[in-house]
This record gives sequence, structure tokens and C-alpha cells, in this order.
Amino acid sequence: MRIRLMWCAGAAALSVCAGTAAAAPPTTGTTVVPAGGASQSTGLDPAELQSALDGVHRAGIPGVYAEVRDNGRTWRGASGVADLRTGRPVTPEMRQRVGSITKTFTATAVMQQVEQGRIRLDAPIGDYLPRLVPGERGRKITVRMLLDNTSGIPDYIPYAFPSLRAFPSLPDVSTESLDDNRFRRFQPSELIEMGLAAPPAGEPGATPGVYSNTNYLLLGQLLEQVTGTPAEEYITRNVIEPAGLRHTGFPTGPRVKGPHARMYEAFYGLIDPPRDYSVYDMSWTGTGAALVSTMEDLNRFYARLLDGRIVSRSSLAQMQRTIPVRALDGTMIEYGLGLHRVTTSCGTFWGHDGTVWGAGTISMTRADGKRQMSVAVNLQRWNRPDASGRPQPHPIDHALATLYRQAMCGEGGTRTETAARVP
Repeated sequence: MRIRLMWCAGAAALSVCAGTAAAAPPTTGTTVVPAGGASQSTGLDPAELQSALDGVHRAGIPGVYAEVRDNGRTWRGASGVADLRTGRPVTPEMRQRVGSITKTFTATAVMQQVEQGRIRLDAPIGDYLPRLVPGERGRKITVRMLLDNTSGIPDYIPYAFPSLRAFPSLPDVSTESLDDNRFRRFQPSELIEMGLAAPPAGEPGATPGVYSNTNYLLLGQLLEQVTGTPAEEYITRNVIEPAGLRHTGFPTGPRVKGPHARMYEAFYGLIDPPRDYSVYDMSWTGTGAALVSTMEDLNRFYARLLDGRIVSRSSLAQMQRTIPVRALDGTMIEYGLGLHRVTTSCGTFWGHDGTVWGAGTISMTRADGKRQMSVAVNLQRWNRPDASGRPQPHPIDHALATLYRQAMCGEGGTRTETAARVP
């Protein structure tokens, strides 16, 4: 699932921005830099980065952890707790459900098949999946339209989680279906049918596009069709392993393997206190948002992808051709083929963000490859609504914006010009 980045100052539909939690002592960060430490010229200031992490924790996030890279230097830090009940501290190496960051991996796998001639970007999806997308839709919607979210196919999530269907009208929403689906095993075709049966979100190819998880489940089925291999297996063998990612993979059950934080969902105050959803069957997201990874692995992946070492330079250029896309909260983002573009005062960044129940992650890499940040939090949808039902700004929003400015640009909380929307 993907909605928008944690860089926000207000409501968002199933946003990365949301929640409250008890405070706990900050965790010490780790600096991995050459002898002598970082200099001001790099913008990698361990003390400022740790202070920004601690600020996010003090604002209400139980646990936050990150890895920031600058021109060969690396800093890792964490603040807060992985478990509110035991007080177990969060650490920078922990695994995280990274949500829609998965989409970049899926898009990368599709582009590999494009390079091999098995998939044509501008071919109708009906040429490959006539039973899943039959008729006129199958003839009009292309593979590219699925990748850049201009297919007009709506998201299936309101139908897979029917108690959320009235969102954003919070008085008419309940979180019952979050618990009903905790151990439910969805089939990709089942979810795709939900999206296709819903009223279209737009005409195929029209801009702005409309962000939809249904598109990326269809891309998973496309990969399976042309490779003869389950999509998760293909992505593992041809994207994850060649990139040298040691702690990234699709879950095989409802639990995250290896050290990880509990994942707390508040859903705009409807779950109070926030509930732990770290044990959850991720078949509801599949090739759209099911991956588990670490901040180190995410930085390594995007560095290699954007350096042309996973797909060709020409494929990367296709992935970086962006169009305006309307996110699920109504905001506009610049979306390519599984990549977001974000412009800041310190340069253009590429990457993705993601959120699933209780977990939010963002990974951004500057266009020159010299600056990277990956950040994870273990609380979601913390913004409580006002009397009209509109979620309101929370101190966490400001604290996260400060952290992102520091991590991306080496800037503290006093400057605001970089607070452009990050997807």
C-alpha cells in the first residue's frame, strides 16, 4: 500500500503521516565514517541526525531508525523502542515491512523482461493477461499504464477492507476489517477482480494518473505469465539477490523473520491505544507492498538501481519519465515507472515510500547517487480528527519534516524551503 510520504502537515488517506505513543529513552546512533568523522562539507552531521531522530521519538513515534549515506560516508541511528510493553530498544539494523517500496522492485523486474524482449511497454495488457483483463480494457490499457498508474483501474483496498470503504469520513469508518483480515489468505486474482469491478478511476492513459495498488498486482501476474515463475520468486532471484541484499525478501507467513519492531496502528484515533499489527498475512499486498527489508539494504538497492547496475541505462531513463499522479489522499506526486521524483533545495531525489498497517518507510537517493536516506517508523496514522472528522496536524509531522531535511540536505529545522512534498 502507498499513500504519501511522512513529510506532511495534515490529513492523508491511509497516510504515512499519523499516530501517538508513549515516549522512551532515545537510542544511541552509530557512525560509520573514516577516521576523523564527518566534515561540514559533507552535510553528514551525526549529532544533528541523532537529534532529529530523537525529536521524532519525543513527538510520539515509539521507534524510528535510519541510515544516511553521503559521498562514501554512512551514519546509522535509532531512537525509541521496538516494543512498548517490554521497552526493548529499536536498532538501526532491524527489518521492516517497507510497503510500496516493493513497487520499485516489481517495476525493475518488469523492465528486465522488457530488455529481454518478453514484455513490450506499450503493448496492451490484454495481450498477456486476456482472462484477467478482458475486452476493451485489456485492449486499451498498456503495461506502461500499469507501471505509471495511468490505467484508470481503481484500488482494491476499500473492497478488501470493507469497513474502511467510507474513508475519509471517519465517523462512518471502523477498523473491524483490519482484524478480520489478519490471517486471511488472499489470491492476487481475487484482489484484482475487486479493483476491476469497481467504478473506473479514469480513462486509460489519461493524466493525471490515479495511484492504485491493483496495477502492481497485475504486474506481478504479468511477470508470472512471461517467466513461468511466481513473481515473488522471480524478483528474489533477479532483483534482490543480484543487488546483494542480504535482509530483503517476501514473507512466507504472517511473521517477520529476524530482528524487527512491533508495528502499531492508530488509524486516526479509531484504535486507541494503537494496536500491534506486526503479525499479519501480507497476501493482501503481494507484489505491490509485501516486502520486508532493512534501511541498509534499501540504500544499497537504490544506489545500484540508479547507477544502472540492475537495469540498463535506457530502462532507467524510462523509469524516470514522470507524469503527475493523484495519490490516494488527493495530493499530486511525480511518478515514473515505480519511482517517485522529489525536488529539494539540495537536488533531485528518486525513490519511493511505503506504508502498511503499523509500519512506514521511505528511501530516497539523490540523482548524483552521493546522498541517500532510508527511514523507518513503527506507528502509523497518528493524526486525530477535529470535530468535522478531518485529521489534524501533529507534532510528529513537524519532527519528521525536520528529520528529512537533515537527512536529505544536511539542514536543521530552521529552514523550510526543502519541505516540498516527498511522495
